[in-house]
Amino acid sequence: MKYYIIAGEASGDLHGSNLIKELKKLDANAVIRCWGGDMMQQQGGELVKHYRDLAFMGFVEVIKNLKTILNNLKFCKEDILSFQPDAIILIDYPGFNLRIAEWAKQQGIKVIYYISPQVWAWKENRVKKMKECIDKMLVILPFEKDYYKNKWNWEVEYVGHPLVEVVDSWQMTVDCEEALSFELRATNKKEPQTTNNKQQTIALLPGSRKQEILKKLPIMLEVSKAFPAFQFVVAKAPGVEESFYDELLQPFPNVSYVSGKTYDLLLQARAALVTSGTATLETALFGVPEVVCYKGNAVSYQIAKRLITIKYISLVNLIMDKEVVKELIQNDLTPANLQKELDLLLNNPERITQVKEDYTHLKKLLSRQGNASAKAAASIYNYLQS
Repeated sequence: MKYYIIAGEASGDLHGSNLIKELKKLDANAVIRCWGGDMMQQQGGELVKHYRDLAFMGFVEVIKNLKTILNNLKFCKEDILSFQPDAIILIDYPGFNLRIAEWAKQQGIKVIYYISPQVWAWKENRVKKMKECIDKMLVILPFEKDYYKNKWNWEVEYVGHPLVEVVDSWQMTVDCEEALSFELRATNKKEPQTTNNKQQTIALLPGSRKQEILKKLPIMLEVSKAFPAFQFVVAKAPGVEESFYDELLQPFPNVSYVSGKTYDLLLQARAALVTSGTATLETALFGVPEVVCYKGNAVSYQIAKRLITIKYISLVNLIMDKEVVKELIQNDLTPANLQKELDLLLNNPERITQVKEDYTHLKKLLSRQGNASAKAAASIYNYLQS
């Protein structure tokens, strides 16, 4: 069969790549055309557009780039009609994908949505239209099945969270000695250095787009001054040039960065400062105590604040329905506040123990369905076969 898959972010590329791998196990003749990234391409998807050219954060940024977004939508529709897929598989990325879903339904193309838009957080009015244009919805958060059923009378399928198998698989196959000793790029040293000391490493995960990195990373870097005995290591985003980080990191002697080694970094980190999003859940699944950091465009934040109805912004807290990890949002994200919270994660045994116990419960909750990517692929394949 022919599948057209659309993912617009780094996390979508990861989950899309694992979905492609599982689909090809079931469908030896699968032909896959996709919007996504390097990982989807490596699994055999024919890459049409890379996510780094698609993602715009916040209301202001979307307005500024509206012409580009509209051109992408037009091109995508033409490309789908040319390809004539048996189904379109949409992965999160709702601003773009829901428009494609509505259009595809009008064209008589099967629409499958994998990883639901977070309509339970804001824009609930989207659900009515979603029910009309999505033929099959696969969700990855345990509370979403009941949300759609009880509030909207919509039967969706919960397949489990694909990050669990990603992290478990990586930890099973990685060479631990190699992972715990890797090259750091330090902009203020002539030669790269190597780290292998778990007790002295703090991971910094500031995001994947330049605009969000510039909002959060400078604050994270200021905190490094208060912990001179620790090596702070930034996980470089794919597609962002090294010179971008070199300039930001230059004034900080105990800060370095790694490229393509985020999981290696988390395996050895004692604590982490993490931007909101999928990275908060990845960090938790590695068992690393973290502080969640969010700071956006002031206008976009004020608009979102009035629309979002949920208590938390991090997936860890949302899934557990309590504050497992501290969230520092917008004006609360200051060097002083971040320093205080990091100090607790490094030096308060009760806080550390509680976080790790909650992480254990979180993983159990997300693991009940087994391999999420395999289950999603089987559901999609069997649905199209029938």
